[in-house]
Amino acid sequence: MKPKRRPTLDDVASLSGVSAITVSRTIRSPEKVSERSRLKVQAAIEKLGYTPDLAASALASKSTNVIGLLVPSLTNNVFADVLRGVYDAVETTRYFVQIGNSRYSALKEEALIRVFLRQKPAGLIVAGFDQTDPALNLLETAGCPVVQIMDFGRPPVDMAVGFRHDAAARLAARHLLECGYRRPGILAARMDPRTQSRLQVFREVCAEAGVLDERRVVTTPHASSVGVGRQLLELLLTQAPDTDAVFCNNDDLAIGALMEAHRRNLHVPEDLGICGFNDLEMTRNMFPSLTSIATPRFEVGRRAVEMLLAEIEAPDSVAERNVDLGVSLIARDSTRRPR
Repeated sequence: MKPKRRPTLDDVASLSGVSAITVSRTIRSPEKVSERSRLKVQAAIEKLGYTPDLAASALASKSTNVIGLLVPSLTNNVFADVLRGVYDAVETTRYFVQIGNSRYSALKEEALIRVFLRQKPAGLIVAGFDQTDPALNLLETAGCPVVQIMDFGRPPVDMAVGFRHDAAARLAARHLLECGYRRPGILAARMDPRTQSRLQVFREVCAEAGVLDERRVVTTPHASSVGVGRQLLELLLTQAPDTDAVFCNNDDLAIGALMEAHRRNLHVPEDLGICGFNDLEMTRNMFPSLTSIATPRFEVGRRAVEMLLAEIEAPDSVAERNVDLGVSLIARDSTRRPR
């Protein structure tokens, strides 16, 4: 059976009884069209099953109504919360979100930036500051607003919103020391730049306190998971069985460490204190409940879109272009060691 011809913008104009220009304006900027015309166009679009040709629209205008979002993972709960914030912020606007997953590959991220820019996005949201030199050059000459997210501390290409990973690690390390632990270790996975920043500062704080022992620094390049958390704690306790506390690079690892501690009949927090990172919902429901560093993931996504939209509507209107949303330590039972 021969497929039906794809409906065109002119078909929509003919059915709705308005000009092709009005149809185009209704699609791109519905707020600029009268309600009567808009309803007629929308009814025709639905009846015909018309979908706009974004490539043609991009050629005819400076940008589309698409916001490009580049993240390193779609399965990591951390970025799921960022996505919730992004979609919450665009919900009532005329913009749509197109997602690219770099899978923690800088080269794949660079390729995705090239693809997105060919589509003339209204704006770009990109995770982190650690792009390749060609990717940074692409972002600097993107011709649209750019927001880098999930980090803070370096000058952004255009705008940024995130939090300090060094400050987060400092909070965790000092908390464990203040709780009376004197043989702390750290578990880290994936080893992306944000992870490495936390690891470096944790080492520095422990060194300043005279308690740094490299046997207690256990890392893996593999993705984090509960199972990996169990494996890393097993390796840590094999290398340094007298370890009395552990800072986990994220909550998946912390939950795995807690399970391994239970398997070994170690009492948490008396025998082993555990601190996670991100404060995912599951941490407060573990037994014992897990201490964690709370990061503003939803707010990062929401704020990034708000900054983009403000800049799209009025270039150079965003006064605060590098925003630190901060982190906080949520102390729970896994580090409440009896005095």
